[in-house]
Amino acid sequence: MVAGKYKRVVLKLSGEALAGNKGYGIDPVVVDSIAKEIKEVKTNNLDVAIVVGGGNIWRGLAGSAKGMDRATADYMGMLATVMNALALQDALEHCGVDSRVQTAINMQQVAEPYIRRRAIRHMEKGRVVIFAAGTGNPYFSTDTTAALRAAEIEADAILMAKKNTDGVYDSDPRHNPEAKKFKELEYIEVLQRGLGVMDSTATSLCMDNKIPIVVFSIDEPGNILQAALGKDIGTIVGGEKK
Repeated sequence: MVAGKYKRVVLKLSGEALAGNKGYGIDPVVVDSIAKEIKEVKTNNLDVAIVVGGGNIWRGLAGSAKGMDRATADYMGMLATVMNALALQDALEHCGVDSRVQTAINMQQVAEPYIRRRAIRHMEKGRVVIFAAGTGNPYFSTDTTAALRAAEIEADAILMAKKNTDGVYDSDPRHNPEAKKFKELEYIEVLQRGLGVMDSTATSLCMDNKIPIVVFSIDEPGNILQAALGKDIGTIVGGEKK
């Protein structure tokens, strides 16, 4: 076991992270790999909660852009996150990691309802808690869910696992080879420069509650553990720079 700077973390996984190279759906091999990395985090005695997106199955914004009612499209996206959460829970259980799925929309046949004190108790007992169905409200992203749940359970940091990028840049490195990667950023810089770490609501929540955001690449095996242990990878968004 290696001592780290965090005791309790919220891991934010995009739906695309579960899809692997296919870009859509759920790739069981990729999900199993992520579950094994989360198990490594648990062996270091960290409390782990997970917020998973649903973009590999459905994006509410994409649906509303094509004429669908925005609230309906967002609710469909929330259901997609539940599918991803159940897949991740199954993979974790196969790895020997006890886990619970809690949903913001009541669906007792497949998951527990979100109850803050119960979620904290699960983590105290060594279980991984997966938060699904967003906040339960349309017009809010899973980024906002991650910030909200992190504040509620008093997490020490949010670990933003990103595909195809290893941190925060001043411009898109895929189109600009001169793009500069930031090692540290202040919350206000992210908001003022529109750097897209999280949406503005989520970033503001983190700023108000002083929750650091660690942005790193999920494409590199072992990075989830490195981020959870507070190692120097990716970009950290926090208060004042050193």
